[in-house]
Amino acid sequence: MPIPIVNSIASWFLKKRFHQIELFLKYPVEVQEELLQNLLLKAKNTEIGKEYGFSSIMTYREFADRVPVSTYEDNEARIERARKGEANIFWPKPIKWFAKSSGTTNAKSKFIPVSQESLEDCHYAASKDLLCMYFNNNPESQLFVGKGLRLGGSKELYRENGTVFGDLSAILIDNMPFWAEFSSTPSNEISLMSDWETKMQAIVDETIKENVTSLAGVPSWMLVLLNNVIETTGAKDLFEVWPNLEVYFHGGVSFEPYVEQYKNLLPGNQFKYYEIYNASEGFFAIQDQNHSNELLLMLDYGIFYEFIPMSTFGTTSQRVIPLSEVEAGENYAIVISTNAGLWRYMVGDTVRFTSIKPYRIKVTGRTKHHINVFGEELIIENAEAALRKVTKLTDTEIVDYTVAPIFMEGKEKGAHEWIIEFKRPPEDFANFSKLLDLSLQEVNSDYEAKRFNNTTLNAPKIHCGRERLFYDWLKKNDKLGGQHKVPRLSNSREYLEELLSLNA
Repeated sequence: MPIPIVNSIASWFLKKRFHQIELFLKYPVEVQEELLQNLLLKAKNTEIGKEYGFSSIMTYREFADRVPVSTYEDNEARIERARKGEANIFWPKPIKWFAKSSGTTNAKSKFIPVSQESLEDCHYAASKDLLCMYFNNNPESQLFVGKGLRLGGSKELYRENGTVFGDLSAILIDNMPFWAEFSSTPSNEISLMSDWETKMQAIVDETIKENVTSLAGVPSWMLVLLNNVIETTGAKDLFEVWPNLEVYFHGGVSFEPYVEQYKNLLPGNQFKYYEIYNASEGFFAIQDQNHSNELLLMLDYGIFYEFIPMSTFGTTSQRVIPLSEVEAGENYAIVISTNAGLWRYMVGDTVRFTSIKPYRIKVTGRTKHHINVFGEELIIENAEAALRKVTKLTDTEIVDYTVAPIFMEGKEKGAHEWIIEFKRPPEDFANFSKLLDLSLQEVNSDYEAKRFNNTTLNAPKIHCGRERLFYDWLKKNDKLGGQHKVPRLSNSREYLEELLSLNA
């Protein structure tokens, strides 16, 4: 299809959708309040709707007072009943699909309900919005002339009791219209292969023959694929393989540790990076500007948002607030109620608002992925900001890392213990360790206070991980694939000890 026709069609969709986006940008609180009432109305005759009296809830405050904040474990029994085919438990329509997700902290699988409404009004709507925003910011784009290379964690879908479970990416692929495959690569057949290592080479072999104009996937696994493309083709960079490649849509993990490696594969300043924030529970936010990785919180996807200030999270004074009460610069845990029947559900992610007019966020980590053994409150955002600075200062590249505490014993003070796998290690390891410690103190005042004169914390202990250490750890734990992530920070030593044993 000629570029002008493609642009005209895209422009029509843009104008239609932007009117709706402008509505929630102008009236965010009102849009969210109306959305909540619609969710309650639809679910009033469900089991959970009757339990909490959804039909008589008229205000947010009544909703917050009646319905408790919940975790997956709180919902597990009801979800298991729904997986066995029982309907009208937490959503009025039968839930056919369940996204299997183990996260990064639990070996036990979670099965997140995915309704028809959440597929269409959330996940697929967000994919269209992402393309619309990108095209609006880049009207000369030739994105639609080529194909998008998508890299999911797809495995086969499993069917039992009339319901289906599997990776979210597999569910999305399975429900896409037939014509969508024409604009994507690899084929559905390859995307749904179960053996990750076999699939990886199959993806390379198929995609190097295509006119790929965009990439989409988790940064860590996409990097593995792209390095395989370079190795297979012998090209000096990816533009030799795909000359029309123009954008990478990424999410799932922080992009910070991988920036320099992507710049080496995609040299020059014309290539664009667009971040998204999605999960099995829903699609939450989209980068809407070319040169800022702040994410616009999407307020009309059938998700009602609440937030827990991390300053009170997990304490007796914990409080939950609606969107109207959040403040820029603060760190919050996310609580959602959705059109798939999750009610006041803690996702487990933390975000920081960079703006409230409009509501833009940055993902800062996980509620369980931080270190606060000694009152230092080290979060992933701190760790990766420090690493980014130090890798530039020392001309190093990092593949992966994880951090755990060294607990106090007797009169011995505590510390943080790191294991880092380098693609390009530092020439002076002691200097790298010193600079990382100083950089962490710069970005986190609590850590700085604990490190002052070694008051509570000694200097960090850092190990250099062997080549493919983290890949081998993921493989050993059956976690190879696009949706699995390495746990960055932990208050326990479980992951670190496993990695140290593999590094011996």
